[in-house]
Amino acid sequence: MISNYFKIALRHLKKNKLYAFVNIAGLAIGIASCLLIGIYIWQELSYDRFHKNAERITRVTWQYNFGDAETKTANTGTKVGPQFRRTFPEVETYVRLLKYPRVLKYEDKVFEEKNFLYGDSAFFSMFTFPLLKGNPATVLDAPEKLVMTQSMANKYFGNSDPIGKTVNVGGTKDFVVTGIVADAPENSQIQFDFIGSFTTLNASKTEKWNEANYITYLLLQQKAQLAPLQQKVAEYAKKVGKEEMQVEGNNYMTFHLEPLTKVHLYSKLDDGLEPNNNIVYIYILAAVALLILLVAGVNYTNLSTAQSAGRSAEIGMRKVMGARKWQVFNQFICESFVLTLFAVILALGLSAILLPYFNELSGKDLERKILFSPLTLGGLLILAILVTFTAGAYPALVLSNSKIIQILKSGFRLTSSGGLRKSLIVLQFVISIFLIVSTIVILQQLSYIQNKALGYNKEQVLVLPLDAKVLDQYDDFKQAFSRSPGVLSVGGAYESPTDIGWGDGLTSVSDGKKISINALPADESIVKTLELQIIAGSDYTLTDVQQFDTSDNGNNIRYQFMLNESAVKAFGWTPQEAIGKKVAKGREGVIKAVVKDFHFRSFHEEIKPLAIFLDRQMLGCFFVKVADNNLPGTLSSLEKTWKQRVPNRPFEYSFLDEEYNALYKTEQRTASVFTTFSTLAILLACLGLFALTAYVMVQRTKEIGIRKVFGATVTDILTLVSKDFLKLILISMVISIPVALYAINIWLKDFAYRITVEWWVFPLAGLLAILIAFFAISYQAIKAAVANPVKSLRTE
Repeated sequence: MISNYFKIALRHLKKNKLYAFVNIAGLAIGIASCLLIGIYIWQELSYDRFHKNAERITRVTWQYNFGDAETKTANTGTKVGPQFRRTFPEVETYVRLLKYPRVLKYEDKVFEEKNFLYGDSAFFSMFTFPLLKGNPATVLDAPEKLVMTQSMANKYFGNSDPIGKTVNVGGTKDFVVTGIVADAPENSQIQFDFIGSFTTLNASKTEKWNEANYITYLLLQQKAQLAPLQQKVAEYAKKVGKEEMQVEGNNYMTFHLEPLTKVHLYSKLDDGLEPNNNIVYIYILAAVALLILLVAGVNYTNLSTAQSAGRSAEIGMRKVMGARKWQVFNQFICESFVLTLFAVILALGLSAILLPYFNELSGKDLERKILFSPLTLGGLLILAILVTFTAGAYPALVLSNSKIIQILKSGFRLTSSGGLRKSLIVLQFVISIFLIVSTIVILQQLSYIQNKALGYNKEQVLVLPLDAKVLDQYDDFKQAFSRSPGVLSVGGAYESPTDIGWGDGLTSVSDGKKISINALPADESIVKTLELQIIAGSDYTLTDVQQFDTSDNGNNIRYQFMLNESAVKAFGWTPQEAIGKKVAKGREGVIKAVVKDFHFRSFHEEIKPLAIFLDRQMLGCFFVKVADNNLPGTLSSLEKTWKQRVPNRPFEYSFLDEEYNALYKTEQRTASVFTTFSTLAILLACLGLFALTAYVMVQRTKEIGIRKVFGATVTDILTLVSKDFLKLILISMVISIPVALYAINIWLKDFAYRITVEWWVFPLAGLLAILIAFFAISYQAIKAAVANPVKSLRTE
């Protein structure tokens, strides 16, 4: 009997090609979308869970207010790790990490390596990064020891054994290679190519609570100790703040413990080792996947009930011949399963073909073998069964419960399921309009981020890293770069203005008021090169540089500060009042200028107080403003100048606008995935409406023929058919608009600087839905309207 069910199912699908194509294609696209989004979500949720001790590892973060602004950072001082281990018995060990790009040289191979970490000796006992060569306990237990990944070993040493060989790091120190480690998996927030011993750093020789430049991890004795330890840490931080940091009044400092497995998706701090994702985006993508599958399932249910109008004779004969309800039900469930199984197989093939494009879209490197793992295949089988019964059960029940006399007398009519069919159409377009509104707002916010005035000019600015050797020749470099054709200006600063992370304090000498600031050491040309806007005071000059006294080990330094508007406001001054006032950042200095607020962090954060101060000794990168004509020639000239003066360091650069765009990489990729799959969901809804219209036209053939005989035009017929569907879309608009408004406002709240959702977005989304639906309906409606009414009435 079961084999007979399958034969009839295959025969029916072959006979009704449009029905089969729409349902199989729709379900396949829906399932493929779910599968691709599903493996993306699975990888995001799996971040850092491969570590053996993952549940016992926590990251320490620092929160403080040393003035009138609260600061939260993932960076801590060098004292946090060792002091916590000494103080709290719950802490088994600690690891401090510092990410620091370095130039490495081995024989004639010289490269600038971005993923260079310094780490404590417990790194390989805390984290599960398999060492291929070397002893985990000793590979980082002394200064100038180096562990490299397998891919880097191949890059520098080829087939020879790197162990025991010497690699120059930074042009100043020779490191001995003591270990080879497997490449870090993609689902790790700790990405590295090299790990140097932390004891190499001068900072390791002293322990400080402040000077927070290091990521600190703790390994707890037991997982359950996290919550009690957090309470102990909070109390201990109060003691440290009062006794060691002289925190008084409303000022405070504290530390938080973030579970390692929660950092990637739940942490709000963006200054860790790698950019975080956001759990909200995971929920959004999961919702899109489910909505796509829901649209495909609605298509199936609608088309199954509509298409059954042509099976009245078959159903009637089955019942006359003695078929029972459960047998008819099983027949149609079997057809549903066959169709769904075809869709699942096609979806698996589509996913394998489209995975490289999905990787490019999402920025991932997912492998095809994930698609064919037992877990994935088992999940697909369960999904096929669920779709079979959720989407196929209602049509099967309607058909199996039909009365014989009614079927034989007037056939199976769609009116028996019209209410459900209309509800499902409304549901489809509620989803479609919701996705259209969401897509428009997401793209508007990203456009706002790209086009809003930042307070500096990021266009046509090259960023080149500096080191001690370059700083020794700074004036020569700067003059040589300035003479290159196409160069408009050259300046330097400690770090890029797109993400200034240096946290510090600034005190007013006159009244002792202290505020928390971000600090940026710079040279005298930074304002001109980045086109910062001075609203009070004057720019730095060469005279200021010449008066910068670095004698007596820097004890005679007197800083000249440029504060932003937010810093001046925090002190309670106007920009004009601030000029000439004395402030102290360790050493006293005078305020020379006030610059207009500019965005030096992402749009997720409000602009905070900032102090720019003149100090050439602290520069970390060159900024070269270039003309937009003959850029290749300008780059060639700069490269030649660079290689003549720094043969030990490769000429590697980035553009400032690229660094800015990298801040929003997560949002851009999520938006791309969301837009792509939202478009698919809308197309699926239209595909189902197209096929449903075709079946409705078949049922109304006689009615349309009679109307034409009595003089109805093509426009009249088109209006007749369209108005019912358009009414349903209008109902969908009323339902979807408040839901969409609520959802997008939740998403926008994550941005400190965001758009206001305009009223016209909602009627535009509704209009787009109406137009899309109209085009899906009109073909079948016009086809029925131009048919010969005589033929229509005769065949009916």
